[in-house]
Amino acid sequence: MEPGAGAAGAQAALPATLEGWLAYLERLHPAAIDMGLARVARVGEALGLAPAFPIVTVGGTNGKGSVCAMAEAILACAGYRVGCYTSPHLLRYNERVRLGRREADDAALCGAFAAVEAARVRCGVTLTYFEFGTLAAMRLFVQAGVEAAILEVGLGGRLDAVNLFDADCAVLTGIDFDHMDYLGDTREAIGFEKAGIFRQGRPAVCADPDAPDSVLRHADSVGANLLRIGAEFGYSANAADAALWDYRGPGGGRRALPHPALRGACQLRNASACLAALGSLRERLPVTMGDIRRGLMEAALPGRFQVLPGRPATILDVAHNPGAARELADNLAGMGSCRRTYAVFAMLRDKDIEGVARALADRVDRWLIAGTSAPRGATADEVRQALAAAGIGNQDILPFPDVAAAYAAACGEAGEGDRICVFGSFHTVADVLRCRNAAGFG
Repeated sequence: MEPGAGAAGAQAALPATLEGWLAYLERLHPAAIDMGLARVARVGEALGLAPAFPIVTVGGTNGKGSVCAMAEAILACAGYRVGCYTSPHLLRYNERVRLGRREADDAALCGAFAAVEAARVRCGVTLTYFEFGTLAAMRLFVQAGVEAAILEVGLGGRLDAVNLFDADCAVLTGIDFDHMDYLGDTREAIGFEKAGIFRQGRPAVCADPDAPDSVLRHADSVGANLLRIGAEFGYSANAADAALWDYRGPGGGRRALPHPALRGACQLRNASACLAALGSLRERLPVTMGDIRRGLMEAALPGRFQVLPGRPATILDVAHNPGAARELADNLAGMGSCRRTYAVFAMLRDKDIEGVARALADRVDRWLIAGTSAPRGATADEVRQALAAAGIGNQDILPFPDVAAAYAAACGEAGEGDRICVFGSFHTVADVLRCRNAAGFG
């Protein structure tokens, strides 16, 4: 029996609320991350989880959430009952588990958690917070009889709990530097870990135009049907109308498509990867041109270059690694001119704070920095030091005790012709959303 398994199994009563369950899951395993599939596979087998519906597994450093959101919307528009599992959440855990494009309610999640806990105790093992949640989500999908499931990889791919379930189509959005303590410090090493979601004889969509050789070698070694952007699929501007775009790839060409509702220059690449995945599954999950058009326009994903209404403009982006920060910088440049850009910025200390700041240094005039109460949150002083290392002058940096105070100050300073950009982590964006909700802005 693993350490802690007996004590957890001996508890007098199960939590009665979702909040109680989440607190319990955080205490259940001695480590937040414990890479490997052996423990979660034992519990999954004890639960009898054998999904018969098609599964699309989405991995990569950035863009996973966007591909999941678009695939979910298109399939839902085609009339399929879709289960979608993503992470992390912004405000409510329920955001992670959606059935028919609706968040799972507290009662359903508590019931699934209770079932997973019973199986876990029988197996005599511990599970991490993410592993527990992954099994609970799949149990809900199986119980609900979904016709397709979209699963977002939490960390890496090869040893991630989501990889317990064989993907009918795997999507790899891109390879960049993040979670290097677990995945390695080269793109080759990171690519190998992320390519672990590929399966023999099944489509593997790679949307990285410069994929590491490790991805290509792994696809070949396992016998996956590799579909590469720029080769087997791709996108281009529509010749007749610059406001539209064309897709080519599995499922045939799709012309004169509307731009996704999700904003940002990277979204056509994400959309084409989504269409390549759905096209590769067209015999099991056929969709029409109308479904694709409507789904692209309806896809929603809070906190990813989300521009809030009003003046000054406020942009929310969970960018927390240099690759995502470069995308954010490009998207800010594409918004057109503004007088000044105020950054509300806080990050986790195990992220590349300096690299993120360096990527956005030319796009930000004033940095309003803060610490965050997250377990791995950097202090405002640690953020300041990283900004200084990135070459940002002290005169452009203003520290605050928390994100709420930094955002309030930004709102007080910024004028109608300015913009406020909130970024650095999910926690940073969530704190600002709570501030706005409390103020009645929603």
